[in-house]
Amino acid sequence: MQHQIILGAASLLDLAKDTGEQFGFQKQLFISQVISFAVVCFLLHRFAYKPILKVLEERREKIAAGLANAEKIKAELANAQVKAQEILTQASSQATKAIEEARAAAAKVQEVETQKAIAAAGDIIAKARQASEAELVRMKAELRKEVGRLVVATSAKVTGNILTPDQQARLADDTNKQLAAN
Repeated sequence: MQHQIILGAASLLDLAKDTGEQFGFQKQLFISQVISFAVVCFLLHRFAYKPILKVLEERREKIAAGLANAEKIKAELANAQVKAQEILTQASSQATKAIEEARAAAAKVQEVETQKAIAAAGDIIAKARQASEAELVRMKAELRKEVGRLVVATSAKVTGNILTPDQQARLADDTNKQLAAN
């Protein structure tokens, strides 16, 4: 079996040689082309392929960092939105509390002012009553004097006598007593 493999390999080499000769294969030219190809491959690998790979790797790292940063920013944005909502809720509750306090204070002030107004009105009414009573007392006193004077004058005309000051005083006192009794 080994023998057949060696014969198969030899026949394969002969076939390759015949095919190469048909296509114009030359060993020296082939070796120079292989060396040129190897040099070009080495130079491309050294000066083009490695820098391109390096740039691609840097770009890949930047993209990965950008994606990680985007995820971080997304998480921070979600946290900021939650905090903003909490702040808005807290501000709303504080505003509601302040409004309620203002309403309570306004109601208290209104009650105090109403009580003051009622007290002031009561004072005004009391003063008006006192003034009215004082005026009534004064008017009654004047009326008594006037009635007393009229009684004395009328009595003097009716009796035709001029009354003495003692009689006039006594008559005025009697008239005042009768008016006070009524």
